[in-house]
Amino acid sequence: MTKYDFDTVIDRYGTYSDQWDYVQTRFGVANLLPFTISDMDFATAPGVRDVLVKASQKGIFGYTHWDNPAFKGAIAGWFDRRYHVAIDQDAIVYSPSVIFTLAKLLEQFSQPGDKVVTFSPCYDAFIKTVTSNHRLLLEFDINHGVDWDKLDAYFAREHPAVFLLCNPHNPLGIAWSGEDMQRIVELCNAYHVAIISDEIHMGVVRHGTVVHSLAAYFDQLAVQKAVISSAGKAFNVTALGCSYALIPDARDREEFVYGLEYRSALSSVPYLGMLATIECYSHQEEWLNQLCDYIDGNYAYLQKYLKDELGLDYQIPAATYLAWIDISPLGITMPALQHEMVHGQKVAIMDGRVYGNGGANHLRFNLGAPRSKVEEGLRRFACAVTTVKN
Repeated sequence: MTKYDFDTVIDRYGTYSDQWDYVQTRFGVANLLPFTISDMDFATAPGVRDVLVKASQKGIFGYTHWDNPAFKGAIAGWFDRRYHVAIDQDAIVYSPSVIFTLAKLLEQFSQPGDKVVTFSPCYDAFIKTVTSNHRLLLEFDINHGVDWDKLDAYFAREHPAVFLLCNPHNPLGIAWSGEDMQRIVELCNAYHVAIISDEIHMGVVRHGTVVHSLAAYFDQLAVQKAVISSAGKAFNVTALGCSYALIPDARDREEFVYGLEYRSALSSVPYLGMLATIECYSHQEEWLNQLCDYIDGNYAYLQKYLKDELGLDYQIPAATYLAWIDISPLGITMPALQHEMVHGQKVAIMDGRVYGNGGANHLRFNLGAPRSKVEEGLRRFACAVTTVKN
């Protein structure tokens, strides 16, 4: 079995990287060591690179048809092997990005002014996409767990049109259990609430974690529903511009495809993105397994470091490569910490307030990186804490 290398540091400067080249856009200062946007500092699987090189050597990048058995079969096979869910290939549709899909499904499943419920703190793109599409975002705080009775009462009182699920959850790293998913399904059915499940983080989980795709519950749902995902997060190929949705209802699917191809004029899939998705899902599962093991090691290092150096009791989440760190016990303010990290220690770590309700006094630290970068980032974080305290 091939042992893959996740320790080598790759210089990402000069690649137009949001995380590296454009860190100043979010933090106001250039040349910071970034642990920010959720992409990884690892090269994608060698097999994926080989496929892309071979395709590029042909030198033709014309219009490409997405509705083909190789693309759909790779996705269906992945869900079958990885998540033990049988997917009707007719339900699969291409989309250029998961958040684009979200925006278009919000248009289908709701009207301007309608309410959309999501668990918070939440992915900041949820906030921007929902509100920019003239829907009212309702953030149900789950920083201390889900109170299901309160959620039931919330649905009854607010009458939302859509429930937006992040599965697994970004930034909390929750892998929703089968019991959790069943409760969500029952709530949506009871209050006639459409559901969209963003499952882009489902590939990166801790060893032994079991995940539950909403696709396994399609037959139980009497409301509009969809899964939106891509190989992008797990295999670090987001820049190739290929994602997909699972839309089981034929009428909903036809409306989505019509909107994609005619209203949005996006009838062709990026050729290299489609090839990468096929290769990732068909042949690169072992690479992903080793990636997950490596990230497990990053979490273990972070947990021990936070305890030994700062006295923080950090609990490792079930999924994602995004650590959600509560700084409340440190007795310092977030503005003071951020100022020292950015201007004193030259490190960029996301302020939890970006992620809405429940984000105060938290940092989101991206662990999708070689161990040496994680070690240096934590060292700078600890130095910032010490400086602020003193």
